[in-house]
Amino acid sequence: MPASNIRLRAVLGASLLAISAALPAMAFAADTTTDVEELVVTARKRDEALIDVPFSVNAMSETKMRASGAVNLEDISRNIAGFTVQNLGPGQSQVAIRGISAGQLARDQPGVKEQVGVYLDESVVSLSLFTPDLDLFDLSRIEVLRGPQGTLFGSGSLSGTVRYITNQPQLGELSGSVEGTGSFVTHGGRGADLKGAINIPIGDQVALRVVAYGSQFPGFIDAVQPDGSINEDVNDGTRTGFRIAAKIQATDNLTITPRYLQQNVSVNGFNRVDRFNILGNPYTTTRPKVSLGNLNQYTQLEEKFSDKFKLADLTVALDLGGMTLTSISSYTDRDVLVVRDATALTGSITGGSIGLGANVYTLDAPLYDTTGVKLFTQEVRLASNNAEKLDWVVGAFYSDMDRDYAQYLDVAGFSKLTGIPTKGARAPTDALYYSTVPYTLKQSAVFGEATLHVNDRLDVTAGLRLARYEEKRKLTFDGIFADVTIDYPGNVKADDSAPRVIVAYKATDNLTINGQISKGFRLGGVNDPLNKPLCNAADLATFTPLAKPSFENEQVWNYEAGMKAKIPGGSFTAAAFVSDIENLQATVDAGSCSSRIIVNVPKARSMGLEAEFNKQLTENFDVSLSASWNNSELRSSVRDSSGAVLQSLRDGNRLPTVPKFQGAAAVGYVRPMENGLTAFSNLSVQYVGDRFTQISDRESNPRTVSLFNIGAPSVSSLNFQLKLPAYTQVNFRVGVRSEDWEAAFFVNNLTDEKAELAVDRERGLRARYGYLVSQPRTVGVTVRQSF
Repeated sequence: MPASNIRLRAVLGASLLAISAALPAMAFAADTTTDVEELVVTARKRDEALIDVPFSVNAMSETKMRASGAVNLEDISRNIAGFTVQNLGPGQSQVAIRGISAGQLARDQPGVKEQVGVYLDESVVSLSLFTPDLDLFDLSRIEVLRGPQGTLFGSGSLSGTVRYITNQPQLGELSGSVEGTGSFVTHGGRGADLKGAINIPIGDQVALRVVAYGSQFPGFIDAVQPDGSINEDVNDGTRTGFRIAAKIQATDNLTITPRYLQQNVSVNGFNRVDRFNILGNPYTTTRPKVSLGNLNQYTQLEEKFSDKFKLADLTVALDLGGMTLTSISSYTDRDVLVVRDATALTGSITGGSIGLGANVYTLDAPLYDTTGVKLFTQEVRLASNNAEKLDWVVGAFYSDMDRDYAQYLDVAGFSKLTGIPTKGARAPTDALYYSTVPYTLKQSAVFGEATLHVNDRLDVTAGLRLARYEEKRKLTFDGIFADVTIDYPGNVKADDSAPRVIVAYKATDNLTINGQISKGFRLGGVNDPLNKPLCNAADLATFTPLAKPSFENEQVWNYEAGMKAKIPGGSFTAAAFVSDIENLQATVDAGSCSSRIIVNVPKARSMGLEAEFNKQLTENFDVSLSASWNNSELRSSVRDSSGAVLQSLRDGNRLPTVPKFQGAAAVGYVRPMENGLTAFSNLSVQYVGDRFTQISDRESNPRTVSLFNIGAPSVSSLNFQLKLPAYTQVNFRVGVRSEDWEAAFFVNNLTDEKAELAVDRERGLRARYGYLVSQPRTVGVTVRQSF
């Protein structure tokens, strides 16, 4: 453990004292009556009431998701303390919990692993940048487990775990629902959703649950073309999918649940607003001037994102009386395609660095990124059933992933116009950059956790996971932009452990105080080589020594104190934490090389407070509040060979992508009507503080950038703001419902706030500078029928 444990214990001790001092004022008497909804969760791989889980967990039911206007994981994150999702485009979200983030991942960093594990029930679905954008229909709830969850969930749950929990097939019950939504976006297009679910009993021992859905995403970004025309709403798209699950009660003790899920997402562009594009800007004097508006980007070819996701899993549970044996097998087959307009990036090299003419640097340059994943996982565990003195679980886990990643920059006509040969050992003619990176990742682990009920008031939990990993890659880079490397092997192995100790004390029947020490980790990996032909001399000298073949495991030790209380008509939870981070995997933009490398920062720290409050104020009104404060920063520096601090990796600088403060408030209203219907409404306000996209954005901000001589610009440099400003979004929903139907009118982003979610840049800001933005005001109607 880190040497600073004594000081950390003092911080947490002070937090506990502060919590205890506040208790009398909050009147948590032992005989307090309460109307708290006993929401059951499985955060510790066993059923227990949310209020009884002895660490920081939030769970949102499908009903609450609808009431808050949440349609995706990013929307959900704004309602949950300490939980953030950085939107990097459809199906490309980056999840962070408790301020632990190393910065924005790029699409061409396939070797970087996730810091937050994402699960669909018991099956792993997280994939670093490409966490699937799953539809929220027919979910029981979403669970957000804050803090390291490595003991039970392994690598990738470094700072927490997110779990989509679906509604399971129910024996002997015919039921279902259908839901339709129509909407339109201010400054944009129209959206539509049609979703349905049905539960079908087949005899007394089998039930089938089928869910199907289709969505039309409205576009709201207009793309200015080189000829001055405008393609409207280019970021529209579709999502279609279904899942089929069966519950087979083979015997009284044996339950078998097979499931198959398939989802296809196809989007025609990205939610990017360009502020500067090297080929289209107001500063050129020999090219047409282009002024980009609030929701404009500059492109000259169609961009695209598609994600074909398939998941098959099988859960088998055997009740052995005092214990249950559970087996979960899953297989994922996934294909992701990203087509980017890389004409600005390519033009900054061919025209800006090399000095070729406009007939060359304006050639269409689509960049194809393809990711293919085949993943098999197997978990077997044995757990106690409702033990009076000792609850326990032990198990083993294995996974085997094959991931094929490739990039192909196709600049048709380049060789013919320039006479420069481009065909390489693997790269075809006019492929200026070509790479294939197939790799395998195998993991195996054993784990166990037990909770001793010392007495009626005191519980002590201890757990440990021991894991082994091996990753093998074969690197091929070809083309005139690449440092040519053919079938170069890369290999990294690691062993790691994830212990956890929790002490929970029930001060009264309605108040529990808990403390925790836990560890999480994520696997290191293999760095890609620098694109040396694109590097200038200074960047080559700076980054070559730093581009080590591999980077090490990242680890987090978490120290936490919290409380959970039932109050009349509701609940209040709070936690204080300190997380020591070792070998933070920081992304470094290698300047003119158009490369990114991962370097390990020896020490970083995240510390903060989070609280959530829910209460039924009257028969008609209820309120929900959540807030988190976070201070996450580097605790050591990284220096280059000259001794200079590398790209703001300086002791004391703030970690990126997460705000210092985030909060949400929601007020719900229900009123029974004389005709048997119930009127309802919900108003939610969500605030997200300022952030940075990368650690390097913290310094030299605004950033002064020298311009390439493309179009003879009238200025030699520009200043670019890199701090993402705070934003507030307001959602409103009003409607009527009966026992079996509901109709609602909603307005999401009522004030039409244009939230800047992440900086989008090419070639160190010199080719393109812009932002990924949130969806403008959206007005719609939803109708739901249940039976």
